[in-house]
Amino acid sequence: MSQSKQSAHRSILSSFTDAALPVAFSNDFAKYSEFQTIAGGGHGVLRACLDANLGRTVAIKSLNPENDNFERERHRLLREARITAQLQHPNTVPVYELGKDEEGKLFFAMKKVEGENLFQVLVRIAQGDEATKEQFSLDRLLGVLILASSALAYAHSRGVIHRDVKPENILLGPFGEVYLMDWGVAKVWGMPGEPEGDVPVKELYQRLTATGKRAGTPLYMSPEQISTGTVVDERTDIFSMGVVLYEVLAQREPFRGRNIDETFKNIQQVTPPPPSAVAQHLSIPTALDEICLRAIEKKSSARYQNMMEMIGAIRSFRGDAMLSS
Repeated sequence: MSQSKQSAHRSILSSFTDAALPVAFSNDFAKYSEFQTIAGGGHGVLRACLDANLGRTVAIKSLNPENDNFERERHRLLREARITAQLQHPNTVPVYELGKDEEGKLFFAMKKVEGENLFQVLVRIAQGDEATKEQFSLDRLLGVLILASSALAYAHSRGVIHRDVKPENILLGPFGEVYLMDWGVAKVWGMPGEPEGDVPVKELYQRLTATGKRAGTPLYMSPEQISTGTVVDERTDIFSMGVVLYEVLAQREPFRGRNIDETFKNIQQVTPPPPSAVAQHLSIPTALDEICLRAIEKKSSARYQNMMEMIGAIRSFRGDAMLSS
């Protein structure tokens, strides 16, 4: 964080810490002000704003105005808020409040996190940015994946499947924080589908490639996510994290096709070469090849059977690498 930003934060903190509560004190939506859009597009909008009662900046998620009148969209936002709130883990974002604004529209407030996502870091590494390569060594990136995977392991223990694991949803804070973000398409084991059935693959694809997001996020889908009528469990997240690991190692995705149909065909039928064969100049250890390829096996029964197994394999590699260095 720059010195100017630090000074600004100190100034804001000192001005609010000892301030008296507003005369017109409210615990309603009126306590929020100074809204700034962080992200928009698709079905929702994320805004930063000031909580005047506590003197802190928070993030508020609500529906885009054109979607607010649809019961199905309100149901999804409510479900996302409740799922995210249940996941009280160091690598997930805390939810502070669920409510309705002054117009009666649903919103939820959560911690506003600073930083950049893993995809932005990987792009700079692939472009040869030396400062980024020095800052994010392979060991550090593996540590990032362990922390994000720990959030998944916790979610799985609570019966929640993320279903949208990708580098854009792994946020890296300026002080070493790692957050697994965006539980908007998460599924809870045993819960009924959406009011009109569960999210179809085509609609899920449209949601994942909404305005302002990178095209091609289905690159991280598992074979069972694409196949109609196939049961999706925690091993779909293991597959997706394996694809992220592949991209970290090889600096490219394993299943990218010329179009969405070819990408889906690759995911279902093509076994990619090990990362070390794709990026020979990076001298990727064979042990990491093995971890990666096991995670992205086509059959879920051939993968790691739970997230802690994959975490353990990566930790074991890091420990062996430290001993041999």
